[in-house]
Amino acid sequence: MTAELVRGQNHPLPQARLEIRVSAGKPIVAGATLSDENGKVQGVEWVAHPGSPTLPGLEVSKQAAADHRLAFDLDALTEAVHRVSVLLALPSGVGGPVQFGSVAAPFVAVTGLDGSEIASYTITGLDAEAAVVALELYRRQGAWKVRAVGQGYAGGLAELLADQGLVQAPQLAHDINEAVVQGLARSVAAPPPRPADGDRSRHAATSALGSDQGGPIPQGATSHVPPQAGYPEGPAQTDPSATTQPSMPGAGGPVNYSHPGRQAAAPPSPPPTAPPAQPGQPAQPVAGDATGWSMEERLYNQVWGMFEDLARTMAAYRSAVDFADSRMEQELDKVLSDPRSRIGGQADAARETARAKHSQLVDQARAALDRDLAQLSAESEVVEPALPPAFARWDSPVWQGYRVPMEIPMALRLGDLQLPESSGLSIPMLVRLPLERGLWIDSGRAGSLDGSLADSDELRRLAMDTAVAHAARLLAVYPAGEYTVHVIDPAGSGASALTPLVQTGVLHTPPAVGAAGVNDVLARLTQRVDLVQMAIRAGAADSLPPDLDTAEQLLIVNDFPHGFDDRAVTQLRYLADEGPAVGVHLMLVADREDAAAYGPLLDPLWRSLLRLTPVPDDHLADPWVGHAWTYEPSLVPPGSQVLQHVLTQVAAARRAWKR
Repeated sequence: MTAELVRGQNHPLPQARLEIRVSAGKPIVAGATLSDENGKVQGVEWVAHPGSPTLPGLEVSKQAAADHRLAFDLDALTEAVHRVSVLLALPSGVGGPVQFGSVAAPFVAVTGLDGSEIASYTITGLDAEAAVVALELYRRQGAWKVRAVGQGYAGGLAELLADQGLVQAPQLAHDINEAVVQGLARSVAAPPPRPADGDRSRHAATSALGSDQGGPIPQGATSHVPPQAGYPEGPAQTDPSATTQPSMPGAGGPVNYSHPGRQAAAPPSPPPTAPPAQPGQPAQPVAGDATGWSMEERLYNQVWGMFEDLARTMAAYRSAVDFADSRMEQELDKVLSDPRSRIGGQADAARETARAKHSQLVDQARAALDRDLAQLSAESEVVEPALPPAFARWDSPVWQGYRVPMEIPMALRLGDLQLPESSGLSIPMLVRLPLERGLWIDSGRAGSLDGSLADSDELRRLAMDTAVAHAARLLAVYPAGEYTVHVIDPAGSGASALTPLVQTGVLHTPPAVGAAGVNDVLARLTQRVDLVQMAIRAGAADSLPPDLDTAEQLLIVNDFPHGFDDRAVTQLRYLADEGPAVGVHLMLVADREDAAAYGPLLDPLWRSLLRLTPVPDDHLADPWVGHAWTYEPSLVPPGSQVLQHVLTQVAAARRAWKR
């Protein structure tokens, strides 16, 4: 039975290895402090937080998120630790809520590694508090218990940490918020809620879970996709009724905020799956084996389910290896702490036993990982050929039969994601449409994972090729006349990469060059944002000028900030902040080091855009588990004519639409 705690109530803990799961509905920071028998935190090394997420015996999330999973091994804590306090705080300086009274009551649950819920607590009654001690895990007569605390602090983390006796509280609170802000620049959205186990035919490892790792979501807890920098608040991404940014109407029509083709009722059951597997054998994978209204939506949910499964099984493996390492170190320390057993046959035997246990645990974890990777690889081989153009790689045969679509797809592929231990297995990186966050294509040397591409000119060329491939895909997946691309290329250095867009005639106007061209494009797009915003606020969409282009707009900027004065930079930041809500999106091709010349002026722009690289790089992290994912861009194969084929059809459909 689960104990539903109220403030001040305690409950015994039946096991030492636990998870604490947090659901808040808004991005929050989760951390933990260790206290001595007097309830005092001895120093900053006794605090686990996003900037320093691991301490002996516990690990917390590395980023702000709406859902957290914190891992605890109480037996691994030192004897000096008598209390562990679980902290929740609202991050400051990132544009979110500043008081817990303005968000849903946070829900915390203590669970076993198998997902079984031991105790839960809903923190009610909060108002002006910006930080709260949610739970305490404490020793009592040789056993551990959990107590529901719910003590809030209007002064935020600094006040909370100071109340626990930490002298460096203000500086540590500042460092925690800085770590959260920096993390936003490298975040990829967490996966949507996983369908029920009956809707998916796979088994992900749930044993030996570590920080933020998976396991079944506890009953009664809801799963929410945490908004990242540049993403508006909204329903979970798989909600069929979820609304996104407005799609502009034709002249005289109302502004429609709903995603095209989405319905509000519950989705139907998934299609029939493959015949049951033989006993002891994994189920055979089936493309589209997930819930959804259409095959597209089922495939989308299946891809994100694969992402989630890979994250969960990798977290389980890494946690198991970390536990094996920690256990071996403790056993060896115990042997070496006794002078009588440091030498001789007894010491050698103890060391050999510790190493044998370590190898056994690691081998078991690797076997579970290999099993899950094999099943995910088999599923990937079935799913990848079934993906529609918006989700498919450029080398997929589906592009050979490409036709301009009649409806906007629900998502777009920007590349692939993989983890170091899963070489050979990549998960498509899908983002919802319309885009709610601009893109920064990094043309700097930092974009190379192995440092093999030190030639800055080569990286810039690859970055522009990547931008063109993304722009072509966006043009290809929108119906005719519903997507417009503008290009700013001040020095003309991207002319070669832009050739497919220019020759096929899919650009709205030729690429803008020079300072005059920069100012002209920015002025037109800024005016469009202003006009649409005023029409929306006044509820008078029919007052928009008849010649206003109501299609989604994409602005590609090459060699940023070359050719930009202070006024142009200000306009660009305005478009990044206000444009996505009214259908204007940015794609910057830039070197972060070059842009750094503008100092803090561009920091908000850098954080608000999703950084992608033209070569594989491990700069993306998910706030769900905290893995550093290796991103690989989706590029057109060398020598392929698929881009020319697709853009030619897009241009022909646009000409027919204009007639």
